[in-house]
Amino acid sequence: MKKFALLLFFLYTGSVFAQDKYGTATHQFAISGKVKNPSVITMDSLAKYPMVPIGDIAVTDHTGALKHKDTALKGVLLKDILSHTMIDAAPHLFSGYYFTCVGSDGYKVVYSWNELFNTEIGDHVYIIMEKNGVKADQLPESIQMCSMLDQKTGRRYLHNLDRIVISEAN
Repeated sequence: MKKFALLLFFLYTGSVFAQDKYGTATHQFAISGKVKNPSVITMDSLAKYPMVPIGDIAVTDHTGALKHKDTALKGVLLKDILSHTMIDAAPHLFSGYYFTCVGSDGYKVVYSWNELFNTEIGDHVYIIMEKNGVKADQLPESIQMCSMLDQKTGRRYLHNLDRIVISEAN
């Protein structure tokens, strides 16, 4: 009987401490680090940015194998949001800065300032506001990001964006 009770205890505590697939759903994210004024971006503030149709994306893993396909994506350009953030440095130094985007599960995706603001990639990195006909705030993955020009799309497909930390490369 004691062994059975112990087994039940471990099964129960394991389920209590288990995390869901993508971490805790987020409905806002912070922008911090080397900035003049840290900020918090909410779903309401995201809705004020131009939302554009993105299309469909085949999300692949690091080998290129299909993980899943998302359709009818709509989103907001990440660089539109970041353009309102004042980096705490002179503009001629921005080339040495990067953005670490962190999900609530700890997963990290990195973009350089030049990549977002000085290449075509920056015109295709989105905060997803709707996918498969469902609004972002209704999704278990909540605030998501994708880079539509990546070859292995799953590497920088981020679920439940929690914060963006702006740092200077050393």
